[in-house]
Amino acid sequence: MSAEEARCRPSLVPYITAWSSERTQRPPVIVRGAGIGYADESPYDRDGDGVLWMRESVSPGRGRPEFGRVHLLRQRRAMRGLLCQVCGRSADRDGNGVLWLLGEHYAAELTTTHPPLCVPCAAQSVRSCPYLRNGCTALRVRTCTPIGVHGMVYRPGFPFPVADTDGGVLYGDHRILWTRAAQLIVRLAEVTVVELDTVMPAARR
Repeated sequence: MSAEEARCRPSLVPYITAWSSERTQRPPVIVRGAGIGYADESPYDRDGDGVLWMRESVSPGRGRPEFGRVHLLRQRRAMRGLLCQVCGRSADRDGNGVLWLLGEHYAAELTTTHPPLCVPCAAQSVRSCPYLRNGCTALRVRTCTPIGVHGMVYRPGFPFPVADTDGGVLYGDHRILWTRAAQLIVRLAEVTVVELDTVMPAARR
């Protein structure tokens, strides 16, 4: 279940949900090298691929949960570490791969910004959220590959770069040097559709 879908049950606060105490910081974006950066940039502002990320404070549990707003660091950590997006522990894995729960529409190979789940949290999500009760698909995924980021793409301007479009940019695209990232995008491949009742028998109770 995504942070937005957690509106279905306000008492359930997914790991990736941002809290009111966690504020997004927006330092000025400047031209740096062949793209953008921050004037006071630190090594923590970029990931291992050299992509610039938005800044956001970290204080989960303080204030109120802001359903619909995903915390950028926890989303990235859940994707990289294959953690459950609801509880933050390891997502479920068996011989067919890691568990993902998606809406009715899926493809043999697809991309997503939604992290995987563990079985108890997937079952709770299916029971609690009308969106998922109306139709969802459980997938086992053998290959999960980060392929890009979702964020704000800038273009050259004076005296500072200008925010242009908000969307996904793949690694290898020259625009990624001009992107301030907010979420990690992964490609799911070697996908096996599994029966919900087999994976999580409690989900339909």
